[in-house]
Amino acid sequence: MKAALVQEPGTTPVYADFAEPAVTEGTVRIAVVASALSHLTKTRASGKHYSSTGKFPLVPGVDGTGIREDGTRVYFVLPEAPSGGMAEYCVVKATHCIPLPAALDDVTAAAIAIPGMSSWAALLERAKLIKGETVLINGATGVSGRLAVQIAKYLGAGKVIATGRNAEALQSLRALGADVTISLAQDNEALESEFQEQFRDGIDVILDYLWGQSAELLLVAGAKAAPEAVPVRFVQIGAVSGPTITLPGAALRSSSIELMGSGLGSIPMPRIFDAIEQLLKATIPGGLKIATRPVPLSQVADHWLGDESSTRTVFTTGLRP
Repeated sequence: MKAALVQEPGTTPVYADFAEPAVTEGTVRIAVVASALSHLTKTRASGKHYSSTGKFPLVPGVDGTGIREDGTRVYFVLPEAPSGGMAEYCVVKATHCIPLPAALDDVTAAAIAIPGMSSWAALLERAKLIKGETVLINGATGVSGRLAVQIAKYLGAGKVIATGRNAEALQSLRALGADVTISLAQDNEALESEFQEQFRDGIDVILDYLWGQSAELLLVAGAKAAPEAVPVRFVQIGAVSGPTITLPGAALRSSSIELMGSGLGSIPMPRIFDAIEQLLKATIPGGLKIATRPVPLSQVADHWLGDESSTRTVFTTGLRP
C-alpha cells in the first residue's frame, strides 16, 4: 500500500510503499479516507512526545476517518504501530473506532477530533465545568483555541475570555462566542493588570494552551486578585510558548488556584473516546467551525512543515466513502 513514511526521528515523511498491516484479534482493517496533520501527530512522529514509541520507520497519523470492512464510516484513533493513519489502510482496535454522524463529512471529522477533544475533555473531565461559569482560554487564536471558545460556549460557559497575540484573529473570536479578548502583545505590567481586572470580576476555569510567560502572569495575577478562597481551576493543555515556567510557591499558598493537566495519561482512554464521540455528535448541531485544507497524501512531504496555526491540513487518500 502507499503511505507517508518517516524513516528516522526528525525527518520529513516521504510518500512510499509500506507493507499493509495484518489484522489481529480485537482489531479491524480501516480503508483510510482522511488523516489530519495535528501537533500531536508531528511530535509523536518526531519521537519527542511522551507517548511516542521511539521505533522507526513508522507511518505517522494518530487518527483519521475511514471505512470498516462492513461499510461503516468511522473516526479512528491510535492505529496499531508502526502503521498510522496516513496510509491507504491501517489496523485499529475495534474499541478505538467511533461511527460518524451521517451529516458530518470525513475531512471535517478528521480535522476537528483531536483539537476539539482537547478542550471538551479539559472542560468536562478535568475542570468539571458548571453551566454559567466563566472560562478564560489562554492562546485562543490557534486551531485548538478557536474551537475551545466555541466549545466552552456550547457546553454552557456564561462568559468566555480569550487571549492571543494576533489582533485580527483575536477580534474574529467575538463572532465565535468570546465575550472579552485580551492581547498578549502588550508589556507585562499592562497584561497583568488586565488579568487582575478579569480575576476580580471572577474566573472559574482557565484552559492554557501556551504555558510560558503568559501562564506565569495569569497565575500571579490570580493569586493577587481572585476572590479569597474561591477555587480557580487552571487546566494545562499545551506548551506553545515554552515547556517550563517559574512559579512562586506563594502564588499557590495565597490563593485557591488548582493546577491540573489534561492530555493522554491524565484522563482514562475510554473517557477520551467518550469525549471525542460527544464532540463529533455536537459538531453539526452545535455549528462548530474549523478551517481545513484537504491535501492529497501523495503531497505529504510538501505540506508536513506548513503553518498549522489557523488551518488544519488534512491528508486524503482519494478513497470515496
